Amino acid sequence: MQRAALFGSGRDAQMAAGDLGELLVPYMPTIRVPKSGDRVYKTECAFSYESPDSEGGLYVCMNTFLGFGREHVERHYRKTGQCVYMHLKRHVIEKVPGASGGALPKRRNAMLFLDLETNGDLNNDDFEYEDEAKLVIFPDHYEIPLPNIEELPALVTIACDAVLSSKSPYRKQDPDSWEEELQVSKHAKTLVQMDNGVRIPPSGWKCSKCDLRENLWLNLTDGSVLCGKWFFDGSGGNGHALEHYKEMGYPLAVKLGTITPDGADVYSFDEEEAVLDPHIAKHLAHFGIDMLQMHVTENGLRDNNIKPRVSEWEVIQESGVKLKPMYGPGYTGMKNLGNSCYLSAVLQAIFSIPEFQRAYVGNLPRIFDYSPLDPTQDFNTQMAKLGHGLLSGQYSKPPMKSELIEQVMKEEHKRNRIGSENPSDVFRFLVEERTQCCQSRKVRYTERVDYLMQLPVAMEAATNKDELIAYELKRREAEAARRPLPELIRAKIPFSACLQAFSEPENVDDFWSSALQAKSAGVKTSRFSSFPEYLVVQIKKFTFGLDWIPQKLDVSVDMPDLLDINHLRATGLQPGEEELPDIAPPIIIPDDPKDRMMNHFMEPPDIDESSVMQLAEMGFPLEACRKAVYYTGNMGAEVAFNWIIAHMEEPDFAEPLAIPGYGGVASAGAAGLGAIGLDNQPPEEMVALITSMGFQRNVAIQALKATNNNFEHALDWIFSHPEPEEESESASDVMDMENNANANILAEAGSEGPRIKDGSGRYELFGFISHMGTSTMSGHYVSHLKKEGRWVIYNDLKVCASERPPRDLGYIYFYRRIPS
Repeated sequence: MQRAALFGSGRDAQMAAGDLGELLVPYMPTIRVPKSGDRVYKTECAFSYESPDSEGGLYVCMNTFLGFGREHVERHYRKTGQCVYMHLKRHVIEKVPGASGGALPKRRNAMLFLDLETNGDLNNDDFEYEDEAKLVIFPDHYEIPLPNIEELPALVTIACDAVLSSKSPYRKQDPDSWEEELQVSKHAKTLVQMDNGVRIPPSGWKCSKCDLRENLWLNLTDGSVLCGKWFFDGSGGNGHALEHYKEMGYPLAVKLGTITPDGADVYSFDEEEAVLDPHIAKHLAHFGIDMLQMHVTENGLRDNNIKPRVSEWEVIQESGVKLKPMYGPGYTGMKNLGNSCYLSAVLQAIFSIPEFQRAYVGNLPRIFDYSPLDPTQDFNTQMAKLGHGLLSGQYSKPPMKSELIEQVMKEEHKRNRIGSENPSDVFRFLVEERTQCCQSRKVRYTERVDYLMQLPVAMEAATNKDELIAYELKRREAEAARRPLPELIRAKIPFSACLQAFSEPENVDDFWSSALQAKSAGVKTSRFSSFPEYLVVQIKKFTFGLDWIPQKLDVSVDMPDLLDINHLRATGLQPGEEELPDIAPPIIIPDDPKDRMMNHFMEPPDIDESSVMQLAEMGFPLEACRKAVYYTGNMGAEVAFNWIIAHMEEPDFAEPLAIPGYGGVASAGAAGLGAIGLDNQPPEEMVALITSMGFQRNVAIQALKATNNNFEHALDWIFSHPEPEEESESASDVMDMENNANANILAEAGSEGPRIKDGSGRYELFGFISHMGTSTMSGHYVSHLKKEGRWVIYNDLKVCASERPPRDLGYIYFYRRIPS
């Protein structure tokens, strides 16, 4: 790029001495001042990970406030006609050594005004930073250094100041990067500690009021160990630490599990914020804690002389083993945006699959050329950007916008042109479900689309039951005596037992037999009608305890490197089997429409109370839980939980369930549930729930009608029936991929059914994702992938050669088909 000589010699020097305002007059209508709510992307390019730190700097459009690297700014200019950009560049300058050999202090004119992180690879004692800003006018690349207050029009000066002082939206989404400066507590110096003989053991803590073992706080006045407050994501506690403060007035508490030689997390109940305690070492020593000898562990502290437990955090992250860092294409980490480790782990896995690489990175020029005016909000653009960053060795972050993150798999189903390869097809397979009436012995065969093989954990098949019983006894004794817990013993579950549990028949609740024309006992078995190119296996480690509190099964499953599931191939209707009649349950419809509606709502609504209680135990209002279960068709707590999250902000969220036509309560009118049976329309609440997932209303209605208003089957129907071409035209030029010649297409896209790639059921393990923590809504995720014959661990930004891949502790496993 040639730099304009606007401030050089000759004609350009005369122009510099003249009125810059006259130069900017033609462009004034396109220059905007950022308003509240405008996002100013001044730290990262919309199409790449270029930034002001990059060699070419970053160009910020003064109309849209989108940022572009040098390689992509010309595309935006040609596409939009926007001419005025602010060019931002951060220079890294080596300090000049002084006479004594030390570096000279920073120069007085050094400026830092960009919202950027400093380069951690550089020693700040030897380098300094200087930020530079200037306006650039395209297409001639005239440059106007900033600030230039005296000669620039007032509007331009205000706009430039607003851009420079704005916060980056990328930084706003990164809780770890918020530079909140903690203040010293006013209670730290004068804190009174009771001489009551309390000594805190190095582990085995629990809340003294409710026996919780997580999110525990030590009151620095009396040594009480109590649980913290409850959080909406299911973590936290019952708030006993706060109750204790309100009762006793003791202000400071330290979070157990955060104490290290460098400090600890301290909270002031009186000041209602996290604080600093300069005397924390003395305050902890009062209760027998020597912070210089303490280290963080999964469940708290441990003394250097105590043998550490082998926690899943240590094993999965391969702690204690010197790992060799890996860099370059295919070995690029992803920055954690605060809660994005699961997404990062999944994206690392799928971008190791050639079909995804071709779909996004292989099509990158076309995706970028056909991106919308705001590429930061476009799924395909951001996936292409991310894939290119991972495969080229650039620094990467997950898609910034949370809505985009939630759309990863949904967009794969929706936004690809009919007849072109959809990269998620490699996961897709058909499941044959065989349902049998236990009384008549007649059967029904149906097929559905799936993308995931879910294996139950066969706890009853554990091979070390005696060790588990002994460990549990020792654990309880240690807790009672407040001694360190014994080394953890996990249940060892054979993979073959999990596979057997998957293949066994399961009871069908509320089964209506068309052969008997009545409800009867029924059983269902599932088999593979096709085997996918890539098989994703999930170990169902998460369940609910007897108290309805979500819990995780900390088990070891001996997952095989080579997997053969050919014996699970579906066989279809067998000789001697008789099919159930294709008859729907009878519906009695009165002649009078008014009687028809009253008859429909004469009985109270059927609500699964166990699901209601599961949600209520999480702390949600009871009436909201009842509505969630009702409006999601009693499909279970997990689906109802998603409804709750989608409707939490509604004003009537906690109001009692109102059903039109039932109990004299009216709410949604004729378009609500009362429309069922009147005009053959699906329940409006189900339609709303499906459309809230991003699908078109007409598609939701069509899917519900086609599946007799079965919510789960309706989603399967949507995924197996691509949208009409006119609805996906915006993405039609994006995915034009070559089909896999080695796969057998069973059914082409369109009304004839979903596209399925079938082949052998023999697979080889190439990756797995592991979870650490007690809940899916908290904890941490990492992925291990096999590349070039060796295992590699991807832990956010950290990428290393794996020495001990914990294959037995994974949560989701990725297998690729072995060519036959």
